[in-house]
Amino acid sequence: MNNKFISRIRSGYHPVRKIKVCLSGLRYAMRYDFSVAYKVYLSLVVIVVCFVMQQWVDSLLIILVTSLVLISELFNSAIESLCDFVEENENIKIKIIKDISAAAAGISIALWFLVLFVEMFRFLRYMLD
Repeated sequence: MNNKFISRIRSGYHPVRKIKVCLSGLRYAMRYDFSVAYKVYLSLVVIVVCFVMQQWVDSLLIILVTSLVLISELFNSAIESLCDFVEENENIKIKIIKDISAAAAGISIALWFLVLFVEMFRFLRYMLD
């Protein structure tokens, strides 16, 4: 990987390459981490419903909380993978690090579920009226 601070031959910032790396990481996470995949698919369903109902603010709110939960899940997965790479044996300090990382992801998941539940409830109430 090119270090943009050391090498003066090539520029270290390539926006297209950064986007490709981002999409590659998301594709990998969706393929191998079920917790990321189901959140993406469930959120897409709710977002489509909000777009059909022309609820733009609700759609943006769902996109925002889905992004938050995906970011926290990806960080959680990265931290857990790094901890497993550094220490393969059971270690109380590694366990604490993993638990804190999981707690951060859990808080964002709770917020995500709350927003999706409220939006689905509003949609069902709208359909019944």
